[in-house]
Amino acid sequence: MEHGEKILFGDPVCDNIGEIDLNERIVLSWVQLSAILKSSRITQGMPYNEAIVMLLLYHEYKSTGNARLPLSTVIAKTKMLKSLANRTINSLETKGFLIKAENPEDKRAIDLVAIPERAELFMDVHKRSLLIADEIRNAIGNEDAETFIRIVNKIVSLSALSESIKRSTEKNG
Repeated sequence: MEHGEKILFGDPVCDNIGEIDLNERIVLSWVQLSAILKSSRITQGMPYNEAIVMLLLYHEYKSTGNARLPLSTVIAKTKMLKSLANRTINSLETKGFLIKAENPEDKRAIDLVAIPERAELFMDVHKRSLLIADEIRNAIGNEDAETFIRIVNKIVSLSALSESIKRSTEKNG
């Protein structure tokens, strides 16, 4: 068999070597972006999951003036497993960043409430994240930064897509 007739990775090697279809390019781009985000540590100075929980509380405060969120909302927005979310929240509580409180509307639910005295420590971490974001924005320009945000928000809002991805990865291992 000649090289052109071999089957590699389940696909016959053919004349269009070097052509990568759009789905393959999406996967490659996703992997590259994930690697960059993982290595850049956009949440330097604080464990990633803890910083994300605090970021959600911070954004809630900026939106409503109240740094309080139901635990179920945090789990839904972060897609953390309950066990990981509980470990993360317990760590934040031990470190004095937040407290768990009874939800006033639903006594069975737990709310997370940021503690103002520790907010400055999170803000130091967040300011470093904003500096990284500023470097990215300066490198790609405001228009591409807005396009990036729009595309990411569109992907995130497609809950059917995220559920499809989840089912696909569970089915395929």
